[in-house]
Amino acid sequence: MDTDSLHRTPLYTLHLEHGGRMVPFAGYAMPVQYAPGIMAEHRHVRAQAGLFDVSHMGQVRLRARSGVVEDAALALERLVPADIVALRPGRQRYTQFTNPAGGILDDLMVIREADSLLLVINAACKAADIAHLRAHLDDSCTIEPLDTHALLALQGPMAEQALATLAPAVQDMAFMDVQTLTLAGVACVVSRSGYTGEDGFEISIPATHAQTLARTLLDLPYVWPIGLGARDSLRLEGGLCLYGADIDETTTPVEAALEWSIQKSRRTGGARAGGFPGAEIILAQLQDGTTRRRVGLRPEGRAPVRGGAPLYATPALAEKLGTVTSGGFGPTVDAPVAMGYVATPQAAPGTVVAAELRGRAVACTVSPLPFVPAGFRR
Repeated sequence: MDTDSLHRTPLYTLHLEHGGRMVPFAGYAMPVQYAPGIMAEHRHVRAQAGLFDVSHMGQVRLRARSGVVEDAALALERLVPADIVALRPGRQRYTQFTNPAGGILDDLMVIREADSLLLVINAACKAADIAHLRAHLDDSCTIEPLDTHALLALQGPMAEQALATLAPAVQDMAFMDVQTLTLAGVACVVSRSGYTGEDGFEISIPATHAQTLARTLLDLPYVWPIGLGARDSLRLEGGLCLYGADIDETTTPVEAALEWSIQKSRRTGGARAGGFPGAEIILAQLQDGTTRRRVGLRPEGRAPVRGGAPLYATPALAEKLGTVTSGGFGPTVDAPVAMGYVATPQAAPGTVVAAELRGRAVACTVSPLPFVPAGFRR
């Protein structure tokens, strides 16, 4: 594959050394899988630990021009529905950039540091996100893309054991905690989080030291390099949204069943209710409900139902209810799994709907999410 026109992460050479099959993704050459294959990589992460290169994602530091971090939090609340002001130092929170129609421009993580906020944004959206931040917050904040940093994700039930060989302090961290720790001889921002449904860590590290850290972790026999293919099947089993598939500019956080990410202070009657793009629509949906909802789906049989498949009320494929947004075979579940949007009356668990697969109807049972219990360390 010609990768000359694609961006390369600091781990590009390491991927090739480990036999990574490189594919274009969000403008980067990224490994989709290694020699063991997607199914084996997926199961390894569920049982032991896997190392993911997520350096293609964007990292942006937001500082208030006043020098007061609370001012940066207040400024960011003009663009997202989450309570950022109450975020304590050393913690992080999931939220979304919204548009005036209540749709999701991107989803992101926000880390509260001592004197700034660190945002982690999706690779495909990062240019637009940074432009969005500059257009709306330049009067109150400096916006610094961390282009010199890599991002690694270490995921799985043995992730703590692996990272503790370098920094024992990680054993004291709970889910969504963040600490600055020395790894590979440099200060790294380490969060106890990830996007696989497993316990694990995400590590922001200067790019010049990323290979050293990755090689050190991969020297442990129970840590494998893991590609994008297993990352997608893991997050799907975890019921986690993929931006551009399960959520986008046409879906609101409430339709996407992400209302848990909107804290009481930002809701109607809260201390800082509204004030973000699309607030009127989103707050009304929180109160009155929506006409459609994102749900989990368990297709009958062994054939995966992929994103884009239409959903109907009956096997006659006559009354369209919605669309599958992402789907595939779940190696842990050992069966097909999918997510999609259905009309709210059909969103209750146990409801049977029909997906159209190559012209035939496949029965799908609406299922609670996640498909696999989360392994987060609470």
